[in-house]
Amino acid sequence: MGLFSFLKKKSDTPVEDASDSFLAVDTRLRAGEPSRLDTEAERERQRAIARATAAKIDEIELEMSSAIFDDEPAWGSMARRPAAAAALPEPPPAPEDLPDAAALPATAPAVEEGAILYANGQSAAAESLLRDSLADFGRRERLPWWMLFDLYQATGQESRFESIAIDYASHFETSPPAWQPPPPAQDLPQLTGVAASESVGPVLDGGIAPRLQRLLAAQAPLVRVDLGGVRSADAEGCSLLLKALQTLRKEGRELVLAGADALLATLRPMLAVGDRTPGEAPWLLLLELLLLSKREKDFEESAMDYCVTFEVSPPSFETPEHVSTAAPAPVAGDRFLLPPLALGDCAALLDAIDAYAEGRDILVLDCSRLARMDYACATALQGRLRAHTQQQRRVELRDLNHLVAALLRLLGYTHDDSGIRLYPHRY
Repeated sequence: MGLFSFLKKKSDTPVEDASDSFLAVDTRLRAGEPSRLDTEAERERQRAIARATAAKIDEIELEMSSAIFDDEPAWGSMARRPAAAAALPEPPPAPEDLPDAAALPATAPAVEEGAILYANGQSAAAESLLRDSLADFGRRERLPWWMLFDLYQATGQESRFESIAIDYASHFETSPPAWQPPPPAQDLPQLTGVAASESVGPVLDGGIAPRLQRLLAAQAPLVRVDLGGVRSADAEGCSLLLKALQTLRKEGRELVLAGADALLATLRPMLAVGDRTPGEAPWLLLLELLLLSKREKDFEESAMDYCVTFEVSPPSFETPEHVSTAAPAPVAGDRFLLPPLALGDCAALLDAIDAYAEGRDILVLDCSRLARMDYACATALQGRLRAHTQQQRRVELRDLNHLVAALLRLLGYTHDDSGIRLYPHRY
């Protein structure tokens, strides 16, 4: 809904009255009066309004985008435009990748206390504290909402996630975040060690073969494929990447797919229903990316377009296991994968990080699988990482959940002279 962020309804009402519904609720809460939102029926009504409003604005935005960039195909079925007419402009560059400390809101006691409670394994107490903060601190800042999203995903509470996602979308007038939980920490092996990583782009062609071979041959506990830099593709490159991704999926390897949207945006203009010129590989790669991203609806629509084009039975959607998505990373190279739980005596983990650091100027710790870190391990890790920054190494903790990030900020990881940068994942 970004196209409408500059629009505001004009009226004679003072600016401070523009959000009457939320202020009214706040006034009733302070006065001790019951809020209408306390009833489930009213909450459902508000959510229905939010869903309808978001859908309508998305529809209008899509039409406006099509009018402005009339060569860009819609996100859904590709039956709308022929490939010959599709000439996408160069995608805008990604926003500057800033560390967590660069744009933090003012913290609140509930954020710090919630982070400590969660680190100590008291998730229910942390949830209660953070939910209470939504009526005050959460009215102007998104951090407690993000922490709740991460808590619900880490603990597998989908219904509660969906409940506050609708409230979040209504309050901040944005699209609600999607439910994409990591596998529960207790169901994951305590994977740790160097995670193999390869970046693909800007051209996806036969030249990617050596990179993919290295990736497939790696014995790392986790494999990361970064597609965020892809700007063009041909049939050979699509075929090579498709086979590599299918192999990784069928082997049950732990896979992180980063920047898949960039490659999807490159593939879609190449494909039109009924046109077999590009060959099957780009179509099948698009379907594989949608499957790995767990976008079942988009997969089914594109599968039918593929079916019509090549007159074959459409492939079926199978929810992938051990696969997650992430934003593209500006730093290429292998990462060190942190385990799902980092608790208590973590001497073995710290020694493994030291071994990973040998011969490197930049240490990238992959926290995409890290569900929880307790106070003792966080303190010990901080001491070990400071030793590396004193040797002029740069340290980055990537894809942190917001609960762990809040704990690390509280411990002083992000002091200006620390040399340690935190990069929480984005909603």
